Amino acid sequence: MTAYKGKYHDELIKNAAYIGTPGKGILAADESTGTIGKRFDSIKVENVEENRRALRELLFTSPGVLQYLSGVILFEETLYQKTAEGKPFVEVLKEGGVLPGIKVDKGVVELAGTNGETTTQGLDGLGARCAKYYEAGARFAKWRAVLKIGPNEPSQLSINENANGLARYAIICQENGLVPIVEPEILVDGPHDINKCADVTERVLAACYKALNDHHVLLEGTLLKPNMVTPGSEAKKASPEVIAEYTVRALQRTTPAAVPAVVFLSGGQSEEEATLNLNAMNQLKGKKPWTLSFSFGRALQASTLKAWSGKKENVKAAQEALLTRAKANSEATLGTYKGDAKLGEGAAESLHVKDYKY
Repeated sequence: MTAYKGKYHDELIKNAAYIGTPGKGILAADESTGTIGKRFDSIKVENVEENRRALRELLFTSPGVLQYLSGVILFEETLYQKTAEGKPFVEVLKEGGVLPGIKVDKGVVELAGTNGETTTQGLDGLGARCAKYYEAGARFAKWRAVLKIGPNEPSQLSINENANGLARYAIICQENGLVPIVEPEILVDGPHDINKCADVTERVLAACYKALNDHHVLLEGTLLKPNMVTPGSEAKKASPEVIAEYTVRALQRTTPAAVPAVVFLSGGQSEEEATLNLNAMNQLKGKKPWTLSFSFGRALQASTLKAWSGKKENVKAAQEALLTRAKANSEATLGTYKGDAKLGEGAAESLHVKDYKY
């Protein structure tokens, strides 16, 4: 296989490695307008642009937080927004040593003839959009493929379609200077046990790396954003140590050492659960050629949102809640989290949403 050798080759490798710096991770703040509306509903805040901008300003200007982040994923609207003082968010992030990223997919559509399985859209015009986002300061991108576990799911059609979609997206990003985050999310929904999740995760990741190779993707200039291997949402929970063992084994079997970092999605786990599971993986002995880090949305923002509730007078308390979670997750990437973070309101509650779309 001849991997991508275009003009962005060295830059892609450098940026992917930087995002994977141990002690740092990614804040996923790329909720679409509809999804942020659901979050706002939960705290009784109106879903208008100024409120969306105010929340993102709160996140990006939180004192002390950016030192624990290497990347922030933005929704297109946010890429062009500014602070109340008129400073572009992209500049705020860059000055804090954080690379701006951008969500580039256009959501999922059902695959005909399947039991509600989906494929992700957004390949049309993707090259031109990536070039525009690069010019605006973005240096990495995200595309979410969604698979589900059922009696006969995921089907081979769903696995193949989503793997090829991710690979096509990845090479288009690289041709335009953006490090692609490859995100094949296997939803936690269902009563299945951890062995079933492990089996499906291994099959899905193997298919993804076959497709990425077929499409000549430069693996050193990519990141993987998988689900952790856990029991289903309706099954008995497993300990962080067991989740760590199953997750790392699935990666060892499928994820090439050329990939610099694996940045886990939180998948509806509570803030504290996601941190404890990541910490257990980094404490696990064994071969781990990639940095194991985080790309959390709900699991970094839940207690922050509750503390803020749309009120200016709550900004400081909300920023302190964010700092607590960012520091805890930074420690988890090093395997040094002691489980001693002060739990804000909502930090221990499940963030699971059935058939999650955003």
